[in-house]
Amino acid sequence: MRNFTCIIIEDEPLALERAIDFAGKIPFLEVRASFDNSLEGHAYLQNNEVDLLFLDINMDELSGIELLEGTKIQSQVIITTAYQEYAMKGYELNVSDYLLKPYSFDRFLKAVTKSVQNLSKPTYNVVKENIFVKTENRLEKITISDIIFIEGMRDYRRIHLTNKRIMTLQNFSELEQIIPSNIVCRVHKSYMVALNKIECIERNRIRLVEKIIPISSTYRASFFKQIDQ
Repeated sequence: MRNFTCIIIEDEPLALERAIDFAGKIPFLEVRASFDNSLEGHAYLQNNEVDLLFLDINMDELSGIELLEGTKIQSQVIITTAYQEYAMKGYELNVSDYLLKPYSFDRFLKAVTKSVQNLSKPTYNVVKENIFVKTENRLEKITISDIIFIEGMRDYRRIHLTNKRIMTLQNFSELEQIIPSNIVCRVHKSYMVALNKIECIERNRIRLVEKIIPISSTYRASFFKQIDQ
């Protein structure tokens, strides 16, 4: 078995120490970094890729839920928290597992094993052509190649298509889960852009036919990585 990398974001000192200790007992798990605040962990994830992320939910400044909702996370995510009511929200965000504190080493190992099995599953290069998004009272079919850009408007997201516009309550994190990032990429907390609809990039701005969209520092590295690919 190959080694798998991980980071730990946990603001409780004893819980952070326990997670590091448990991870160190697993031969195939390598702890690349640990953080006692979410902002530093978030900054690390913008420029580094890891296989597993251990993430506390209740943190100051930026909660674990806010981090997951606002960031494109490629890693398997294992939530750690003392509050069981977050379990359902975690699974809505497609996390790998949920550890309720105080957890045992056996339970920790089980979560890691599940995540590693997910990473080891074969992937298939299937081109997705259509998605369904939730509108007021129905699911509406969208052809992905028709998307120009998606913008956030308070509680709604407006999807600009070549032939119409659609409003949805689905958040950006949910849309990122169903739209391939090599086709429509997050570039700002309020915008996703179809890469093939970009006319040019000027410094930190993207020019489309009908819109100029800013590139934020949070998404700059991941956006240009998609451009390079």
